[in-house]
Amino acid sequence: MMMRMLDEGGITVLTDNLRAPDEDNPKGYYEFGPVKRTKKDASWVKGARGKAVKMVHLLLLDLPSEYQYRVIFMHRDLREIVESQNIMLARLGKKTDDMPADRLIEIYRSQIQKVLQYVREHPGDFQLLELDYNKILKDARPHLEQASEFLDGLDIEKMLAVVDTSLYRTRTVN
Repeated sequence: MMMRMLDEGGITVLTDNLRAPDEDNPKGYYEFGPVKRTKKDASWVKGARGKAVKMVHLLLLDLPSEYQYRVIFMHRDLREIVESQNIMLARLGKKTDDMPADRLIEIYRSQIQKVLQYVREHPGDFQLLELDYNKILKDARPHLEQASEFLDGLDIEKMLAVVDTSLYRTRTVN
């Protein structure tokens, strides 16, 4: 949702458009394949200046320190994330029960803590804005105003039009 908001708000997004919208994500994925290989090859980073790039939290640790990054970290209930991933994997015919959900949530929580600590300890490399997915769904404007200020001005009205609560299908938080 945030990547689409940034796109609509006026930030160029870096995506390869290889993963087409589907039942799990009907508005698209906004992924860029080279991001997954950043540890081995970060050459893509130079060309990403001024653009929004979607990254899994752990990959922030692989970004080269010669650049400065503005990170919008989206928090969401980890139970919802695990459940959503399991639904997607099941739909693709992949196994989902290798690890109990509680253990996976514990691992994610620990990883996120580690990554956020790293980002906070490197203020010369990172500026950080933490936003909450659920709060944005309830009342997006104040959070999008924060994002707009953080990124030097965005079209908030176009960003607000992206919010689609019908896509919030895996809920554990009311």
